[in-house]
Amino acid sequence: MADAEPQDIQAAAAGEDNTGIERAVRLAQRRKWLTRLAILVAAVALVYALWYFLVGRNHVSTDNAYVNAEMAQVTPLIPGQAVEVRVRDTQAVRRGDILVVLDRSDQQIAIAQAQAGLAEARRRFRQNVATNASLSAQVQARGADITAAQARLMAARAEFDKARIDLQRRQALSGNGAVSGEELTEARKSYDSAQAQLAQARAAIAQAQSTRTAAQGQFEANDALVRGSSEDTDPAVRAARARLDAAELDLARTTIRAPIDGTVTRRQIQLGQRVAQGTPIMAIVPLHKVFIDANFKERQLRRVRVGMPATATADIYGGSVTYHGRVAGIAGGTGASMALIPAQNATGNWIKVVQRLPVRIELDPREVAANPLRVGLSMEVEIDISGR
Repeated sequence: MADAEPQDIQAAAAGEDNTGIERAVRLAQRRKWLTRLAILVAAVALVYALWYFLVGRNHVSTDNAYVNAEMAQVTPLIPGQAVEVRVRDTQAVRRGDILVVLDRSDQQIAIAQAQAGLAEARRRFRQNVATNASLSAQVQARGADITAAQARLMAARAEFDKARIDLQRRQALSGNGAVSGEELTEARKSYDSAQAQLAQARAAIAQAQSTRTAAQGQFEANDALVRGSSEDTDPAVRAARARLDAAELDLARTTIRAPIDGTVTRRQIQLGQRVAQGTPIMAIVPLHKVFIDANFKERQLRRVRVGMPATATADIYGGSVTYHGRVAGIAGGTGASMALIPAQNATGNWIKVVQRLPVRIELDPREVAANPLRVGLSMEVEIDISGR
């Protein structure tokens, strides 16, 4: 028993030494891996710092971006029933292609009425010209009537003077009996008759002057309708021509054509449907002129300026296709401020929310033609703000 105790003590001491050595080894390995990890973290931090100072701080990016386009709304300018619908959704069309044909019956009737109105206006102008010549002749005739009446007045005045002198002579001789009473009575009768004829001649002149004034007024009123005008420049003719042009324009508008090149979308008209004026019946998207509306955070836009280069990738193609473009403009208000119901922040429970501002990115048309985009597709956009 006494011999066994030293051996146990030696074995225990050896075990303790082995445990200490293993612990030291583990601590050394841990320090080694921690050192390596620290070096790796430092290297990553250094690489990130270099990337940030050389590249990252000169770029801003967002994945809150979508494809958009200036779509053309197709609306009929006149009401009517669709008798032909020549396009379908997703169909590509060129500017001027016929999209829809409306019924033309009403417009053709309106054209016939306008043509009749124009012919009537032309005939009325020619009638006014002829009437003008007739009224001018009447004015001249009334002037001749006045001259004749003045001649008759002069004759009546001469007859009156003669009758007055004869009456005065006979009245002077009637006192000594040289003139009979019958002769004196006849002289008085002649004087009264000459006086009546003189008054009648004066009235005839006044009547002739009044008639001439009336004829002159009619002539001037009619002349005002044709003075300085020809058959083509007459206001009534031009108004009738304008009504005819409007009717012809309405007839042309029964054929609805594509206003731009693009792809038909949201077709809302069917054959036989009656459409109202100004009601949207379809839209045309110009896929060759799409752009990107990228919504950047307000802090990202401190150095963004119009004209800066940008790159974009589309989720539909992934990172294999990169689009290049430039900043075309920055919106005048945030999305929240331009919403249908803007946010009301004047409350006691207000929480600051980082706002986003739409930035328009115009793309290279050749790249868009090679890899077409559609309105609404998600994009990732990066803007180079280095100023190079």
